[in-house]
Amino acid sequence: MMNEFTPWTLFVDAGIVAVLLLIGKWIRVTVKPVQQLFIPPSLIAGFLGLAFGPNGLGWIPLSSQVGTYAGILIAFIFGCLPFSSQQSGDNKANIGRIWFYSQSGMLLQWIFGGLLGLTLLKLFWPELNDAFGLAMPSGFCGGHGTAAAIGSAFQSFGYEDMLTLAMTSATVGIVAAVICGLFIVKWATRCGHTAFLSDFSHLPEELRVGLLPQEKRTPMGVNTCSSISIDSLTFNLVIVMAVALGGYGISRAVTLVMPALQLPVFSCAFVVGIAVVALFRKTGVYRYVCPQTVGHLSGTFTDLLVACGIAAIKLSVVVQYLLPLALLLLSGLFITLLYVLLVSRKVMPDYWFEKAIFTWGWYTGTMAMGIALLRVVDPEMRSRCLDEYAVAYLFIAPVEISLVTFAPVAFMTGYGWSFVGICAAVQVVILGIAHWKRWDRR
Repeated sequence: MMNEFTPWTLFVDAGIVAVLLLIGKWIRVTVKPVQQLFIPPSLIAGFLGLAFGPNGLGWIPLSSQVGTYAGILIAFIFGCLPFSSQQSGDNKANIGRIWFYSQSGMLLQWIFGGLLGLTLLKLFWPELNDAFGLAMPSGFCGGHGTAAAIGSAFQSFGYEDMLTLAMTSATVGIVAAVICGLFIVKWATRCGHTAFLSDFSHLPEELRVGLLPQEKRTPMGVNTCSSISIDSLTFNLVIVMAVALGGYGISRAVTLVMPALQLPVFSCAFVVGIAVVALFRKTGVYRYVCPQTVGHLSGTFTDLLVACGIAAIKLSVVVQYLLPLALLLLSGLFITLLYVLLVSRKVMPDYWFEKAIFTWGWYTGTMAMGIALLRVVDPEMRSRCLDEYAVAYLFIAPVEISLVTFAPVAFMTGYGWSFVGICAAVQVVILGIAHWKRWDRR
């Protein structure tokens, strides 16, 4: 394992992760059980890196810096969001319902995890940090990206173990999203809850192997720049990189002025991205940004983040906290499953199961997992779930950013109960709005 960081360290690490991703893709294409479980290659690559890397058998010479890459990649991912988010959908009532349903489910995880960590888990394991329960929502709702963000934030306050705990939670969440999600789909098809899928065995082959046939391939984006000046991919990439750098600059500037306030780089990158999008729209530059290309860049960063994040998990920390962590994650999965199956049916007037399975993938894994499960039950996207969610997320994102930004500050400065109380108050307000708008009635 390389300990001294040099430019060649990054080169070797990137090359090893690339090879692991290729091996993961080959396994997905050739191994039937992996296809049936829809396990993504990035997850396989991460497990290989964990098993054979420095935190496992030590056969792969990944450096000790692998764990730091996640914090950088998440800044790029959040820098992409303002450019790749598409405003669409015209049914305000359905958009309101999916906002209420999605936002309430997210807050439920944070409230439940925070309370469990402050009460029951502390009762049996008094040595646990007050913030231990936040490992569940950090890894579940947002996946490895949010886990990397909040883990890095807690590290700045001296709670080093949170990164491994959150990454472990994200890994368990993705596995649960896929495996439990497929069992839920099978159950729904037998019970007649699916609107577009009558038999689980009728899934197209490309969903299983992950390779598209010639007739189903679509363009990744459009060229907006002449390659004689700058390649379109380069143009979109450097914009995202500049936004991420701007976020880093703001984070550092705030820390220099107010050392007690350490804003995560990813939060600042998201804010910078919003400002840049507004400027580009006003000046006409936005016409030359391709949201599809930026979306694919975000997907690339996410695949790399998942592989690096899992490979950097410290198994000794997982073993140390195995029992409380298992209780936290299993109870979190149970509460989330109950919410998804019970509330979605009550709130959604149409295609309730399609929207439920999408949010199950998002609540426990990542947005990509949610989309993958949605495509299983609605391959032609006739439920318009993503259209409505895209608009609703514009109102969800500020709350999500606030949770990840201020949770470490609150819990590490002794205001954990206040944080949970504020989340509960916001939840009550959202429930009140839903009742007033009659979104909680079919």
